[in-house]
Amino acid sequence: MDESIFEFLSNHPLSSSKEIFDGITTDKGYATIKRTLNHLIELDFLVVSGNGKGTKYKLSNSFIINRPIRIDTYFEKEIDERDINQSYNFSLLSEILPTVSLFNSEEIEQLNNLQGRYQANISKLTPNQYQKELERLAIDLSWKSSQIEGNTYSLLETERLLNDKLTANGKTQFEATMLLNHKAALDFIIENPDYLNPVQLNRIEDIHSMLVKDLDVERNIRKHRVGISGTNYKPLDSDFQIIEAIQQMCHLVNSKQNVFEKALLLLVLISYIQPFDDGNKRTARIISNACLIHHKHCPISFRTADSIEYKKAMLLFYEQNNISAIKAIFIDQFEFAVNTYF
Repeated sequence: MDESIFEFLSNHPLSSSKEIFDGITTDKGYATIKRTLNHLIELDFLVVSGNGKGTKYKLSNSFIINRPIRIDTYFEKEIDERDINQSYNFSLLSEILPTVSLFNSEEIEQLNNLQGRYQANISKLTPNQYQKELERLAIDLSWKSSQIEGNTYSLLETERLLNDKLTANGKTQFEATMLLNHKAALDFIIENPDYLNPVQLNRIEDIHSMLVKDLDVERNIRKHRVGISGTNYKPLDSDFQIIEAIQQMCHLVNSKQNVFEKALLLLVLISYIQPFDDGNKRTARIISNACLIHHKHCPISFRTADSIEYKKAMLLFYEQNNISAIKAIFIDQFEFAVNTYF
């Protein structure tokens, strides 16, 4: 029934409860529809205007961002069959995200409890023990972040490369360099935890430059069009618009109070804007972690995140501006990091 209401209000915003009841196909009574509308208001999925018989309902910005979407069902349709936002949504940064909480109260409580456990755990570690755990996490993140981008090194091969500088048989120099660059960027962030606070365009470019060193990838803001495999979403192609979008993102992130919101926004928005010729998602994962590290929150390795599910979650954000799938991965991986490393 919720889906019927969502579909109706998508086509008929500012409708009354009676208009919604008459406009959808349901065997439920009018009183049930009213209760459902009240529940959707509690979830912040509806905005109400007027009162009494003049009460009208429309979908909220939070609905756009947080509505639960079954990702397997969504991707049952092929790329050309999906009804998507094919171009960059200019209102996302200026109107929608500034008004929306990315996490509900239960999710915030869960994350805060995990953060509390992390702080309690690290209080019992010596500086040397803590550094060893960070080192272990950095190796895992370098491996997984590279694997998501198609790198074929195993975790064990990655550990040997980063610790002993031993390249793996049958692997390319490109793959080894990608992994070494990841570790160098993470080491820099760990040694300079305040480097990205506040978040600034030139500092984001610096991290990207570290990640693409010796990989034959253009540095700094791209000046040409790029495509993204697996989707018909087309990022901005004007360097002036890209710079403006990144600056808007920095302002938004810096204005947010909740650290988890900051980190999640950096994770998805750098990827969405695609400011660079290549290495955007790698940059996003490092900078999201830089935010967590600066605020003394547990960093995330993404070690057990499924690469295909991660890519699907990002595509869902590109195409629908919906954060539900990548947020679930973020929460799951934060919990994994707290339980695994510290």
